Amino acid sequence: MKLVIALLLVAAPAMGATCESLSTLSQPHVAVTLAQTVAAGQFPAPPARGGRAAVNPFAKLPSFCRVAATLTPSSDSDIKIEVWLPASGWNGKLQAVGNGAWAGNISYPAMATALAAGYGTVSTDTGHVGGNANFMVGHPEKLVDFEERAVHEMTVTAKAVAAAYYGNAPRKAYFNGCSTGGRQAVTEAQRYPEDFDAIVAGATANFARRQTFGQIWLWQATHKDEASMLTPEKYAVLHKAVIDQCDALDGVKDGVLENPTKCKFDPGVVQCKGSTDGPDCLTAPQVEAARKIYAGASNSKTGESLYPGFQPGSENGWGASVAARPVGYAEDFFKYVVFKDEKWDPKALNYDVDVVTTDKTPTGLNAVDADLSKFTARGGKLLMYHGWSDPGIPPQNSVNYYESVLKATKGARDSVRLFMVPGMGHCGGGDGTSTFDMAAAVDQWVETKHAPTAIPASKMVDGKAVRTRPLCAYPAMATYTGTGSTDDAANFTCK
Repeated sequence: MKLVIALLLVAAPAMGATCESLSTLSQPHVAVTLAQTVAAGQFPAPPARGGRAAVNPFAKLPSFCRVAATLTPSSDSDIKIEVWLPASGWNGKLQAVGNGAWAGNISYPAMATALAAGYGTVSTDTGHVGGNANFMVGHPEKLVDFEERAVHEMTVTAKAVAAAYYGNAPRKAYFNGCSTGGRQAVTEAQRYPEDFDAIVAGATANFARRQTFGQIWLWQATHKDEASMLTPEKYAVLHKAVIDQCDALDGVKDGVLENPTKCKFDPGVVQCKGSTDGPDCLTAPQVEAARKIYAGASNSKTGESLYPGFQPGSENGWGASVAARPVGYAEDFFKYVVFKDEKWDPKALNYDVDVVTTDKTPTGLNAVDADLSKFTARGGKLLMYHGWSDPGIPPQNSVNYYESVLKATKGARDSVRLFMVPGMGHCGGGDGTSTFDMAAAVDQWVETKHAPTAIPASKMVDGKAVRTRPLCAYPAMATYTGTGSTDDAANFTCK
């Protein structure tokens, strides 16, 4: 009789709670600050830069339960999170979404995408407000929160909130992030392998100790003196020369390089004659700067490569990395993590001496452990992606990490996939087919047990798909069959 009762108790579904009653949810170091039902289309768009957006991007969201909470896993933690749970039509899964750069805010747009697809979703500000790294001055626990703890604590809390609301815990949990979100993604796989069943990691910013050298290198290359500076007009000259030389290497002239590593381009081909300058060429100092950008950071004494450079085809996006100031993430990393000097000057970074200092600096922002065996052993799936034309984080970084995982992780070939996106910039945009659904791809992988070999992608212009292509599991490339439109994915195979 006792066995029958026990079986009935296990089989009987638990009753869920009302959204508003979640305000009294009791969890260790969790304080719920908001629990309210949001009617369909009624989520107020957060203020955009310069005021509210002209069109509310959340206007078509279905009704959901919105829960906000503050997490305090340490005495100096102040981690804000939000959990959104569909009022109806929940697919039974949780999708956590990542952040960009130094975070400091809830990722509302990514949450909206996940919610619209039927997921419960969660995001965090990682424990501080604002997009720079001065939050960590005198607050080492806040740095730990940003490095790893905030995402883990967010995930544990979100699962508890979903279980209380629905009466059932999510049957699957996924993480989806790009850039800093990509670092958060692989950090979870490395350090908290039981948090997620599958992870999407885009443009992983996981090699902070060297990525930051690479980003300052770009800035130094174009700020050696006034003569070395590049302009948008010069980026265009380089890009045209790259396309003219290498576009046809993949068998299709479409303004996109399917695999830019096959393009052996030297910017010297567009050097101006003599000492003259002109709109269709680069001066000798500018050519030197461009060569450094393609080559990437290196030790001047040993020639050791410290971090990859940008790939041919990425030139039109270089402006963000060689602006008046270096990439903010890199500059702040050296100011606040390595040298702990707010007055540190990026011109002073030494690629022979400071590398040793930086490599010895303990930081959880480095997430390069290639052994993901604990994650894959429990069936975890990791889907990585990166744009070949990324002008923020060189795509070779993802290739390098992926290949290291294949060597170090048992069963990785069945559990880890990398998709390189021709022509795509940093986490999106660019000339290639940069519209795709990695979350759907990894969900199908989990549900069917079949690893993806190709993912459909589109190039969108004014809301319309003007080109479709398959994204192929690395190292395969989309190859034209020789017949039919080159704008139709049906005429390509992965080889």
